[in-house]
Amino acid sequence: MAFLRASDTISGQEGKAFVKIGDRMEEMFYIKTLEATVEKEKAELKTMGQRAVQHKAIGWKGSGTMTIYYVTSLFRELMMEYIQTGQDAYFMIEVRNEDPGSSTGRQTVILEGVNLDSVIMASLDTEAEALEEEVAFTFENVRIETPFNPLA
Repeated sequence: MAFLRASDTISGQEGKAFVKIGDRMEEMFYIKTLEATVEKEKAELKTMGQRAVQHKAIGWKGSGTMTIYYVTSLFRELMMEYIQTGQDAYFMIEVRNEDPGSSTGRQTVILEGVNLDSVIMASLDTEAEALEEEVAFTFENVRIETPFNPLA
């Protein structure tokens, strides 16, 4: 009987993320959480002789959020560039999950065509121990550069 060993689960802290904007590559050590989701777009179709509404996949969209510690101006600068010039930034985010205690190895996922939806431009909070901000984004392509190893 197969079962998952607890040691093969992936610790959420064992990973890294990188952002590449043009020729600039930066480790995103200030990330607290990052989640990118692909959602299928489906058309509803009715056919003769069938009462049920059927569904056909017609595309997909990628979106995500990241919660970061409020310690970088990078995303505010990208938004300011758009505000001042109309020039929008599309960039890449690389996410690596690699827990050395797990036999699953490393998974590397690349998000391409990442574009910001919203950015907090200024923040104060007397109740916060550490300021954080949530950054929403979309992406236009995704690829799994390195998949996890299959579990035995």
